[in-house]
Amino acid sequence: MGQSENKIGATEAWQPLPPAEWDEAAARHLLQRTGFTATPAELARALRDGPAQTVERYFTAMPALPKPRQIADLEADSPELFRRINNGTPEEKRQAGQEAREQSREAQFDLTIKWLQLAGRPENSATEKWLLFLSDVWVVGGEKVRSSAFLYQHLDILRRGALGSAVSLAKAVSRSPAMILYLDLQQSQPKAPNENFARELFELFTLGEGNYTENDIKQAARAFTGYRQREGSFIFAPRQHDTGDKTIFGQTGPFSGDEVIDLVFQQKAAGTFLPKEMARFYLTESPLPAEYTEALGNWWAGEGYDLRKLAVKFFTSRLFFAPAYRAGFIKSPIQFYLGLVQDLQLSVVPLPRQLLGALRSMGQMPFDPPNVRGWVGGRSWINSATLAVRRQVIQALLSPINEGALNGDEQIDLAAAYADGVTNFTLDDARLAEWARLPAAERARSLVRRYVPDLAGTELEREVAAFLERGAQRGPAEAATRAALATLLESPSYQLC
Repeated sequence: MGQSENKIGATEAWQPLPPAEWDEAAARHLLQRTGFTATPAELARALRDGPAQTVERYFTAMPALPKPRQIADLEADSPELFRRINNGTPEEKRQAGQEAREQSREAQFDLTIKWLQLAGRPENSATEKWLLFLSDVWVVGGEKVRSSAFLYQHLDILRRGALGSAVSLAKAVSRSPAMILYLDLQQSQPKAPNENFARELFELFTLGEGNYTENDIKQAARAFTGYRQREGSFIFAPRQHDTGDKTIFGQTGPFSGDEVIDLVFQQKAAGTFLPKEMARFYLTESPLPAEYTEALGNWWAGEGYDLRKLAVKFFTSRLFFAPAYRAGFIKSPIQFYLGLVQDLQLSVVPLPRQLLGALRSMGQMPFDPPNVRGWVGGRSWINSATLAVRRQVIQALLSPINEGALNGDEQIDLAAAYADGVTNFTLDDARLAEWARLPAAERARSLVRRYVPDLAGTELEREVAAFLERGAQRGPAEAATRAALATLLESPSYQLC
């Protein structure tokens, strides 16, 4: 932290931002960090409402994500596929397994597109980024779970618990069929308790390293024996549960899984763990000083580990708005893409092959993290290869869709979107023509202040104006405007928030 931030006391740091410090720059910081960008409409409303009312509005309720059609189809077909996999001939088992994998893969694409479309609407930005954050804590991976229906169910568990008690959410996630498969609870039994879930529950989900012992893990693993999933439903198998006494965090009793989670949230580290994760995800790559997270953790424990209260406290605090944390955070691929969509007033295109391939190449496929630790983030998002893909994404959004290159399924999906009246998947000529009518200097000012406002009034703005002036002498003003816009969106400034 900089010298000015060090003057803020640990308790004062989490007090609300003083009204005198609420301005356009602060509002933009709030919107870009809690969501994906700061659209003019949202910026104007936030400036009018103030930080407290804005954050309260954003974290009032989670929007629904209706079950995608292909997920529903997969769930309907699964009993028969399970029957063939479990009871069929070797050839039937092989064929059923291949069908299940292919159907699940397509359903996961459908789920991801539907979520991106929901998150792409500015009014949903904060809640869907919060869901993304929680999914980066309570991690499961599609490659091991191997069922997109289970992934949807896991996300739904996070969504339903996202603004409630962290204790209740932890208990619900321990029963997630996806989590049971991902961290090997399915085979855990008294004679051979699997320690994977207990270890990650302590290390990566609730407490952090150094706040438990190896014996705590071994004993807690016994408490989660008997947790099973059957065809996507949680079941508890009493005969596979260890009912004996366990000693965990210095306490002894015949603890169940839920009681272990209750013990977890009696530990001081439970209060500081999630605030640390929030700071890493939303604010800074560098850890906050311990006295700050301890002060927030003590307060949060006193509030019963209420997730909504934590979000409101964190995002309205003086520390959150400290100058040291502004305009220097590298946008994740998901934030970069959804921010572009919102900045250009576009809709998420329903073409998984192109869109999800680009997100994967940039390093962040939604809901499919590389391992149980989730995404590292920060500087790891940026290298020569990922920057090249970011430029390709920008060019794709600024150019018409090449419909002739689409396969049959993609053409059907695009036609269905058109039939629903959704056509704004790329920047259209009318928008460019509107800009092109402005004098070069005014056009440059408009583009710079809209897309890279921290560079407004700088030499860059004058260079853009000169470029547009020269472009008007060589050809259509729209072409020069498109090129200038692409340059601004590819700039280092636009990659930061």
